[in-house]
Parts: sequence; C-alpha cells; structure tokens
Amino acid sequence: MIEMWDAAFREMSPPVGDALSSSDGNAAFELMHQELDRVWKHCFRVLRPGRFACVNIGDAVRTIGDDFQIYPNHARIVSAMSKIGFAPLPDVLWRKQTNAPNKFMGSGMLPAGAYVTYEHEYVLIFRKGAKRLFKSEEEKLRRRQSAFFWEERNVWFSDIWTDLKGTSQGLVDEAVRERSAAFPFELPYRLISMYSVYGDTVLDPFLGTGTTAAAAVASGRNSVGVEAHKGFLGTIDRIIRQSVKDGIGRIRGRITQHIDFADSRTKSGYEFKHRNEFYGFYVMTSQERDLLLYQPESVKQLSPDEYQASHVPATRASGAVSARQLSLLDA
Repeated sequence: MIEMWDAAFREMSPPVGDALSSSDGNAAFELMHQELDRVWKHCFRVLRPGRFACVNIGDAVRTIGDDFQIYPNHARIVSAMSKIGFAPLPDVLWRKQTNAPNKFMGSGMLPAGAYVTYEHEYVLIFRKGAKRLFKSEEEKLRRRQSAFFWEERNVWFSDIWTDLKGTSQGLVDEAVRERSAAFPFELPYRLISMYSVYGDTVLDPFLGTGTTAAAAVASGRNSVGVEAHKGFLGTIDRIIRQSVKDGIGRIRGRITQHIDFADSRTKSGYEFKHRNEFYGFYVMTSQERDLLLYQPESVKQLSPDEYQASHVPATRASGAVSARQLSLLDA
C-alpha cells in the first residue's frame, strides 16, 4: 500500500487498479494481500518441516481520496500465514528512526489532528510444524558448528533491533532503484544465522537486488531466489560477486568483536569456564565450544542465473586479535 508498488500490483491484478482508481483503499489492500497469499502458500509447500519463514514488512500510511489511514500489513500477513498452517512465533520490531527535525505528521501542536511518527518495520517469524530435530551425528555436529556467540545471541534475539541501518544503494542500477525495497545485508545475514545451519537452503521469493542470496553465500548456506523483474539481473550479479568480500568482512568482524568481548570480560575479572575447540579463545557457554565460522573463498558463475561458492574455515587470524588476548590464549 505504498505508491512504488501500485504499478506492479495493477499488472498482477487489474481489480487492484480499479479499487485504487475508485479511492477504495481497503479493497485495494485486501486484493494486494490476496496476491501475496499465493506466495505464502508456495513457501509453505516447499519449506521443510521445522524450518522457518521470516517476513520483513512495514505497515503503510497513505491518503487515498480524502481518507488518511494506516494499512496494517503485518497483521494481515500473520492472519494469512496462520490460516495456511504456519505457527507464528515472537516477532522483531526493527526500529528505523530518522533524524528529521519535523518528523511528526499532521497539524503541528494542535490536538486531534496529528499522528504518531512511523519509524519501524516488522520481522515476522513463522515455523512450519513442530520444532526441528537433528537426529544423525553429522546433523548434530553441523548444528554445533553453526552456533553463534553468547553476546550475539543477546542482541539478535532481542525483540527490538535498533542497530541495523538502511542499505546503501551504491550497487543498485538507477533504472531499477525505484522498484527496489532493498534492506541492509545484516538483516538476512542475521536471520539466516539465527534460524538455519551450514548447508541449509534459503529461499527468497522476492529476490530484488539479491541481498538475501549474498547473505547466504556469506554465511555458508545454499540459496534459491525468485524475481519477476529482469531488470535486476545486473545488480544481482554484482551483489553476489560482492558477497565474498562482504562475507569475509563480516566473519572478521565477528571474530574481532568476540575477542574484544572476551578481553573486556577478562580485564573485569571474569573467569571463563569454556574454550572454543577450533580457535582456542574463551567462550561463555559449552554450546560455543564447537562453533566454527566458514567464510566464502570465491564465487563463480555457472549460468546466467546460477552461481557456485566455495568456503573455507575462518582462522583466528581472520580477526584483529589483541596482544593481551593472544597472551591469555597462549598461556
């Protein structure tokens, strides 16, 4: 229910155009979501039991005719996903505050005419069926190696995210920028790390500029993306190729941040009880002992719409290790 999508929805569903032309916003809202419902049904069909669907969506404020109102996209999607058979889980509020000095909407300081500033989006989380089981020893090891750090868990699994900034449009073609709702790389990278393990396959039914595919490469997962607009192909290619550099940088950052975290805890007198088996550095919990970070090594194009990435275990030297922490680890 934002104007940049009107043309696409009119093309998919002529009744949407009729509703917008007659200033019937509520009818247009429902007809648009009926188009999305078809996608959610296919997601449910292909998703394996116990796996997750994550939907980044913002509600929309819009004036149609003389009527200004909010169109609650997130509530409509939760309702549709539940009817399809998904189990809704606690969601994330992604706070995207702006710095505009006059960012309120309405009639200034007079009551009964102003509206709350809208500066957040949702990350809705759903699961298909019961909790995922890891039965074989190989599956269990892959899960342990896919662990995240304790301090990452505390940020990632908070219900409000304030640390994610908007995405740069530097790699996006001018011709497709107006049809792009690209989110920052960290958003899919974080969700992929939270809800999947190495070797899993990530589906993005709205591939856009390819950010989710790039995050899958960076995190050691396979991916499949679907995009209706062929104009994105050049941008997708550049972003996937950029994923090697982005992935290496993200892994280095994770290692560096953890070592700084452990160093800070040690300086404050905290005594660690666990060490990571591969890296040798201290970790907070036994579940982090087998944690192993894989970083992309290369990406090659196999066909116009298929790529193959190779990965190697990231070494401890991939991070900027402090001299103090090295002396503690080697003691």
